[in-house]
Amino acid sequence: MLNTTELLAIPALPLIASLIVGLFGWALKEKLSHTITTGSVILSAVLSVHVFTQVLGGASFYGNFWTWMLSDTFVVPVGMMIDQLTAIMMITVTVVSACVHIYTIGYMHGDPGYSRFFSYISGFTFSMLVLVMGNNFFTLFFGWEAVGLVSYLLIGFWFNRESANFAALKAFIVNRVGDFGFLVGILAIWYYFGSFDYREVFAAVPAFVAQGDTLHLFSWEMSAITFICLSLFIGAMGKSGQVPLHVWLPDSMEGPTPISALIHAATMVTAGVFMVARCSPMFEYSETALAAVILVGAVTAWMCATIGLVQNDIKRVIAYSTCSQLGYMFVACGVSAYSVGIFHLMTHAYFKALLFLAAGSVIHAVMAEQDIRKMGQLRKYMPITYITMLIAALALSGVPPFAGFWSKDLIIESVGVRELGWIGDFAYFAVLSGVFMTAFYTFRMFFLTFHNSNRVPEKTRSHLHESPKVITIPLMILAVGAFASGAWGVLGLDIANPEIVNGYFGTSLFVLDVHNPLLAIAEEGHHAWYHFVFSAPFWLAIGGIGLAFAMYFRETDMPGKLATAAKPVYTFLLNKWYWDELYERILMRPAQCLGNILWQKGDLGMIDKGIIHGGVVGGVLAGMTRMRDAQTGYVYHYAFAMVIGVFGALTYLVLKG
Repeated sequence: MLNTTELLAIPALPLIASLIVGLFGWALKEKLSHTITTGSVILSAVLSVHVFTQVLGGASFYGNFWTWMLSDTFVVPVGMMIDQLTAIMMITVTVVSACVHIYTIGYMHGDPGYSRFFSYISGFTFSMLVLVMGNNFFTLFFGWEAVGLVSYLLIGFWFNRESANFAALKAFIVNRVGDFGFLVGILAIWYYFGSFDYREVFAAVPAFVAQGDTLHLFSWEMSAITFICLSLFIGAMGKSGQVPLHVWLPDSMEGPTPISALIHAATMVTAGVFMVARCSPMFEYSETALAAVILVGAVTAWMCATIGLVQNDIKRVIAYSTCSQLGYMFVACGVSAYSVGIFHLMTHAYFKALLFLAAGSVIHAVMAEQDIRKMGQLRKYMPITYITMLIAALALSGVPPFAGFWSKDLIIESVGVRELGWIGDFAYFAVLSGVFMTAFYTFRMFFLTFHNSNRVPEKTRSHLHESPKVITIPLMILAVGAFASGAWGVLGLDIANPEIVNGYFGTSLFVLDVHNPLLAIAEEGHHAWYHFVFSAPFWLAIGGIGLAFAMYFRETDMPGKLATAAKPVYTFLLNKWYWDELYERILMRPAQCLGNILWQKGDLGMIDKGIIHGGVVGGVLAGMTRMRDAQTGYVYHYAFAMVIGVFGALTYLVLKG
């Protein structure tokens, strides 16, 4: 049995720190602000590791602490569910967040909003912990909306920049679209199951599916469980930046680099993957929903990889890799390899946070420049940043023995062994070709930044130096995770061992035997770690790195010639498949046109001119004009009016009496 005080302290510490610094930060010095928030998150991480070790020993917790809402049969308790899935999410969130907090001390030093930023990122950590630790869908929704709100505040942190305000608003609006579907799914769960509690709902799913409830949506007829799962998945698409709700994620780069790392690595964007894995007892009973998860994930993985090939902003290259890697995670969940999807989520958190923070170290050194075409030869000035970013790049590319190899390879194998028709074939092509593209654009960025020719302006070059220890120490900590977390997961935790149900995850994830790809992988012997020498993903990764080396390690005219020869394709990718332009044409312009019509005809024409000026104001004005005309200024007019008044009053009294 886990200690409830310890469990409550894990999310409470970041919350309390966030409130203290948020409310009183104006009176606190920088050192006190970051000490309170960073100390609380580090302590939360230590407690999370302790809980994780207890869960490894077989401990778990499921219980309610108090009732949040109570109305007749509508009961919403506040409780926690601590199992293997929760435990691994807790250490991922808190450890990465602790590294980001330490890094922020150096990166945001001197910023006018220093205390406010620390308040926000601590609140962000609290929100994500509530999301993963809750034991019911209502608590999940609270955490879901809280991370959305805080992300809006963080993306628009530099509110004096118009681009940051636009990006924050874009993220908020796009996520509202997804959250509408998510809310519909949760309300449907209440309607059909009469409860928000995970255990009660999941236990009732098999009987509910056997009952065969269906519903009609326009001309479509679908099972109720499919409707619920698809609605929930729409929410996941928005939160985790999946096509077509991915457009907000690259623009989130307008926020400071530490929050880019936190959003893309361990908090907000991973929420959708976690939710699908948590709801595996429902998704397993809907082939349609699983097919949708595979298809959306595969399209996102492949499409965002193609966009990453031509990006020149160092943070946007990494941002599109996030969209792509999240697609891999959803593909894993879609083929019922939930344990593998969460495994990739964990390994990805370390190397993606490392990539962003290393990019921030570079940006810090080159005076806020983010265009990789204006960098080069930085390895001479920043050896620690260079080595740690190389580790992260190798992990993202899936090169053994780095973390990304273990999890990404399992995803590709899981897709390959499932026979899912054309959707399965497309998904396999997408994740396999994505390996080559990921390796290419990652090392294109790496070589242009640290090798090639030195294109840094002279006035900046004289100030180049390695970042301070408060920035480089978190890089080194995350580099350990980017190197070792994959091998630890497979060889230490047995995450991919089908002989133990879901390996480490046990019963925290549910997979029907007919869906379980890990059983097929085990039968074929592909789980042996040393098989990579014979695998296509390994050679595709090496090929991508090799091509990037040939084109960008030294300055050549090859990239320019290729861009000219394939100009239509290059332009198409550079404009991100024209998603923003498409949304502007089919949504923003019609909405703006409708708004102008309603404003001109409705607000100005009908209300202002018709009702207000023509009716109310016009009537009052006419009445006041008549009253004004009665004020002549002649005494005999007033005397005559008084006589008439007295005569009228006497007549009334006589007639009444």
